[in-house]
Amino acid sequence: MAISVVMPALEMAQETGKLISWLKKEGDAVAKGEPLLEIETDKAVMEIESPGDGVLAGIKAEAGTEVPVGRTIAWIVNPGETPPADDIAAASGRKTTIAASSAAISAVETISASSPIQPIKISPKARRLASERGVNLADVRGSGAGGEILASDIFAAAEAKAGASRGNELAREAGERSSVARLMAERTTQSWTTIPHFFVTREADAGALNRARQRFRNEIEESHAAKLTLSDLLIALVARILRKHPRFNASWTSEGIRANDDINIGLAIAVDDGVVAPVIHHADKTELAEIAAQRRDLIERARAGKLRPTDLAGGTFTISNLGMFGVDAFTAIIIPPQAAILAVGAIIDRVVPVNGHPAVRPMMTLTLSVDHRVVDGARAAEFLRDLVEAIGNPQAYLDARAGDFRA
Repeated sequence: MAISVVMPALEMAQETGKLISWLKKEGDAVAKGEPLLEIETDKAVMEIESPGDGVLAGIKAEAGTEVPVGRTIAWIVNPGETPPADDIAAASGRKTTIAASSAAISAVETISASSPIQPIKISPKARRLASERGVNLADVRGSGAGGEILASDIFAAAEAKAGASRGNELAREAGERSSVARLMAERTTQSWTTIPHFFVTREADAGALNRARQRFRNEIEESHAAKLTLSDLLIALVARILRKHPRFNASWTSEGIRANDDINIGLAIAVDDGVVAPVIHHADKTELAEIAAQRRDLIERARAGKLRPTDLAGGTFTISNLGMFGVDAFTAIIIPPQAAILAVGAIIDRVVPVNGHPAVRPMMTLTLSVDHRVVDGARAAEFLRDLVEAIGNPQAYLDARAGDFRA
């Protein structure tokens, strides 16, 4: 039985989707779950998997086209099976179009039959040049006597054609890049203008965090072939702190505050013309080595434009780390419907008081952006207090059982 491939809805209130490319050709065998096509969303190009086993047939949409959500764009059929015909309404519409086209052709033929054909005046050299450069003589206006097409006219037409082609290519590339940036701008504007943000900042001594990274580094890199980063440690620690502070793992909806059962941490990643936040699901129950492996895989696929819809779905809290760029501190914009986002700055040696005496310590600045409809200032201060404590003693939190930090 034939299975329809439809344009999926990847975002709320989405009406159309842009088909970027087919990863299989007409007539290719496909397996259920195998990448079939690429669709552009507001933040990334995502692979869509085949809904079943069979042969790809009846492709109805080409790369680069906008297609209404829910419309069939191809079929998966059994070998030798013909894809289903369009519905009666669509077929009727095509017949009307064909009939209208036939009438137009007849009219053209009538006009042509009653109108004398004007011969094209062109020099032999110009005709040869037109053939070599692929110039359509019907598009060329001759500058010679009596409208004769000269070699100079062909050169000008060829240059104009090449320029138009380059311009169209540049416009297409710019449009593809800017569409992601434009939609990202719309989302951040919506967040900034509709969510009552407030910000809480604290400094944390990252000495123990650095030591924990060194302690786990060799073991994780050998067993999972993934480089352990400070972001991995922060994901693990934040996920465990969220057990104690479930309000920060909640979402704001039209009905009010909604508690989320799972702790799914998004990690903001810079890509061409935008930022995406792929998600590590159940981060509070995931081992540090597995977090590192997942984070590496998500970053690689994000930068290659190969994220899947599930990679971006279900985030309940996000971390944005710009420390690797040498940024001391910054504030981040909340990703709806999440209640908060944590901005992490660089670890920098600073002179700070330790036991009443000045000392040089590796310090990092944490800035928490919070939705005031969900969380108040006192709770935000308590969250950062506990997170700073965890950064100061990461081993204890990473070794803890799942229930140890429940509120």
